[in-house]
Amino acid sequence: MIAENFRQVLEKIEAAKQRRLKVPKDAPVTLVAVTKNHDIAAMREAIDAGAEHIGENRVQEAKEKFSELERDVTWHLIGHLQTNKAKQAVKMFKLIHSVDSLHLADAINGAAAVLGKTQEVLAQVNLYGEETKFGCDKEELMPLLKGIDALENLKLRGLMLIAPNFEDKEAARPLFKEMYDIFTNIKKMPWERADITELSMGMTGDYEIAVEEGATIVRVGTGIFGARKY
Repeated sequence: MIAENFRQVLEKIEAAKQRRLKVPKDAPVTLVAVTKNHDIAAMREAIDAGAEHIGENRVQEAKEKFSELERDVTWHLIGHLQTNKAKQAVKMFKLIHSVDSLHLADAINGAAAVLGKTQEVLAQVNLYGEETKFGCDKEELMPLLKGIDALENLKLRGLMLIAPNFEDKEAARPLFKEMYDIFTNIKKMPWERADITELSMGMTGDYEIAVEEGATIVRVGTGIFGARKY
């Protein structure tokens, strides 16, 4: 079932790319399989079906799986990161999606410096202003981006958005459109270290719309693994 779900998500991504209007139809999209609350067996089934990118929400859960998984994959941290977990995160994750403050960026940079690593990060934006969601406000974005770009052991790769869980998924489209416009504008700016190529937006309920509107990374859990096991 997991393998078939994974293939169906890939097919839906390809179909969504063909419906793009503003974005090149052949621009690639990375599918991150979100494995929060799913066990090693489920993760291996997805990976054996072709999943190359794994997304975890919590550092501690990822740490427990990291050595046991025995598969060569790229790890993404997509959940909120506490500064006291920065060192553990830098050890495991290729890309941290959820940098939403300079305080957190400084902590990640310090951990990366100790480990001799350049850590790739995305800046998380809260466009809708939801109090229950992490992410910087739109007005705070440019100072955050410039602050990240000044840190020697960080490489800013782009932006991340978590849209509200709208009952009508089409309600997310204006946010995705706005996020793509912001992404396009910051790509044009001169940066010291940043390499702005990634726009992470879209989850199980709305990833097809996100792809249509320019996402380069989508994060799908339930659509691949089924309902989470708590």
